[in-house]
Amino acid sequence: MDSKVGERIRKLREDKSYTREVFAENIDISSKFLYEIEIGKKGFTADILYRIAQELAVSCDYLMTGEDIRHNEKLYSILKGLEPEQVRRLQQIVDLLLELPVVVYGNDIT
Repeated sequence: MDSKVGERIRKLREDKSYTREVFAENIDISSKFLYEIEIGKKGFTADILYRIAQELAVSCDYLMTGEDIRHNEKLYSILKGLEPEQVRRLQQIVDLLLELPVVVYGNDIT
């Protein structure tokens, strides 16, 4: 198991002021098993991943990769509400934007 996953779980748990014991009880695992997950010693099932994510109010993707895709979820919800013609037009706009040159000034991309 990737220890970074466990580190993310521990940090999020602590940010929400959960003790290991209370959090483990909430997700129906032992505090020892939670400790082993947090230090990267043990892996866990998809079901446990889901329960951890639900309790911490984050996505499973975030726990596993560290990437916050919530902004992508918002974009996805907007896109799935579009009509086919709107999707086609949006694709044309994106294609045009991708053709624009990227200029880098120091650490800023414009």
